[in-house]
Amino acid sequence: LAGTVPEEPRCTVERADASVTYSLFLQRFAFSRPVILGGVTDNSAFRALCTREKLLAAFGPFPVRLSTANTYSYRKVDVPFQEYVDHLLKPQDPARLGSDTLYFFGDNNFTEWGPLFQHYVPPPFRIPGTSPAYSFGIAGSGSGVPFHWHGPGFSEVIFGRKRWFLYPPDKIPHFHPNETTLAWLQHTYPTLPPAQRPLECTLHPGEVLYFPDRWWHATLNLDTSVFISTFLG
Repeated sequence: LAGTVPEEPRCTVERADASVTYSLFLQRFAFSRPVILGGVTDNSAFRALCTREKLLAAFGPFPVRLSTANTYSYRKVDVPFQEYVDHLLKPQDPARLGSDTLYFFGDNNFTEWGPLFQHYVPPPFRIPGTSPAYSFGIAGSGSGVPFHWHGPGFSEVIFGRKRWFLYPPDKIPHFHPNETTLAWLQHTYPTLPPAQRPLECTLHPGEVLYFPDRWWHATLNLDTSVFISTFLG
């Protein structure tokens, strides 16, 4: 479903194609800067399993754990996946706080969702000393997670479009932890001088974003979106 959030055509995150080697990835990006990787995986088979009909048929009655869409997402709510899709998967209310918005991302039951993840082809690069963990999500247009940071990882869009905003670890963004990314984009982003704006780009299906350790990042789904991250812990 098309969202009401316009796409920003400008992209300030570096891009690399399938010709990038593992040694170049480690040297140039792994520990220093984000990068958008194109053509490094083919997840058409996984995408075919992630349509609304296929997901509801496979997981409709199973519970999913929702988090609040704020920086410190401590509150969790369990609902059947069918109920989430029917009643909660909708555009973000601009007036609603992130602490009052429920978001399906990250808390996957790997016993139930494991068979789906077996079909996902992860990015071919790893950070030495880390192991990957998947985090799968589905959310409505205008939704997203405000600024936060954690370890390094990859994020791929399966359906929809997702806009990313990123700051390096030493540049703390100005934001309120209970404000949604949509509200931040509408109220704070326009006031930022060019030198204080984040790196940003919109990811489309099949594109993979890598972000290094401790980089601040916020996300905004421009459409009803399906996405999966590979966290390197």
